Amino acid sequence: MTEALPPQASSSSGVGHTVRQVLLSSRPLSWINTAFPFAAAYVVTTGRVDALLVVGTLFFLIPYNLLMYGINDVFDYESDLRNPRKGGVEGAMLDPGMHRIVLVSGVATAAPVLVLMLVLAGLNPSSWVVLAASLFAVVAYSAPRLRFKERPVLDSVTSSVHFVSPAVYGLAVAGALVTPELVALLTAFFFWGVASHAFGAVQDVEPDRQGGISSIATAFGAAATVRLAIGFWLLAGLLMLVTDWPGPLAALLVIPYILAAWPYRSVSDADSERANNGWKRFLRLNFLTGFLVTMLLIAWVLLG
Repeated sequence: MTEALPPQASSSSGVGHTVRQVLLSSRPLSWINTAFPFAAAYVVTTGRVDALLVVGTLFFLIPYNLLMYGINDVFDYESDLRNPRKGGVEGAMLDPGMHRIVLVSGVATAAPVLVLMLVLAGLNPSSWVVLAASLFAVVAYSAPRLRFKERPVLDSVTSSVHFVSPAVYGLAVAGALVTPELVALLTAFFFWGVASHAFGAVQDVEPDRQGGISSIATAFGAAATVRLAIGFWLLAGLLMLVTDWPGPLAALLVIPYILAAWPYRSVSDADSERANNGWKRFLRLNFLTGFLVTMLLIAWVLLG
């Protein structure tokens, strides 16, 4: 007969499991992908480290991701059951009993940090518009009725907004001067995001179809979507060529992504799960790319 745990140990274990599930649903591996664009845009524009930088980075690091991915995991539960990738760093397989907890946790952690960020930012209407659009995209991607993730092409566009909008908010709240070079840089970042989402959707073609979910990959097919992703990465690289030095060097950073996707340019829908290997390489590439982009930003500041 199995001995029962003492009440304290059982309770502690339950709380620990809940916290782990909530954190897992926020995709810790991707936290940096939204926090860094805000922090980099703000610091490069203002040249200072202050309370708004700290609070804004904290918001885009954890609460923002918990909202975005938590909503996704809750309302994608049925299709995730058919997806072998789910249940780890690529997405939590939440027990239905955790759904309400994850949603409440997202709102509860985001609200106070968001309010403090707005107070510190002061009267800045343009930044309010950007932040509102960013949060709308977070909700609209997965929430019932809106479900932008089930609207081919709009799914990739919205996903890209998730990562570009923190940078745009950082620029807006810092009062950045809009120049053609800055527009080119942000557009390149946007195309990179579109390509990344599209390529990521390829590995889920079969689970999405079985779950009745539409995506850019289910609409165009696996091979065509991989080629679209390669094209958008190429466009991103070309746009970086017209940015201020040493920005053009960042054009080289799209090459590893193109190489990671290239072997799957002719993959069939039935075989599309093989693209998961390329996606795993993509996740690792993000860390290297983030480091190199940081070095380029430092060089740009020093040269400026």
